[in-house]
Amino acid sequence: MAKKSLIHREKKRRKLEQKYHLIRRSSKKEISKVPSLSEKWKIHGKLQSSPRNSAPTRLHRRCFSTERPRANYRDFGLSGHILREMVHACGQQDQVGKD
Repeated sequence: MAKKSLIHREKKRRKLEQKYHLIRRSSKKEISKVPSLSEKWKIHGKLQSSPRNSAPTRLHRRCFSTERPRANYRDFGLSGHILREMVHACGQQDQVGKD
């Protein structure tokens, strides 16, 4: 089980990312449309003024059941050892059914 403080910090990051998502996306679209470099720098400054934790790259994918930050499978949302335990549990049920 992950530390509660780390889980709480991650939830705050997710909340900030959702709050600033539209602002960041519109700023990035503006940067690509504006031809002059000085205007791009102004828009980039606005983008940089948003909180650091609002960037989507600062989010970590965590296991759905244990909140473990490592060895996660995107398709399942589970860490490797939890997925392995589930597979072994299914295999044991098949063995019991054959006997």
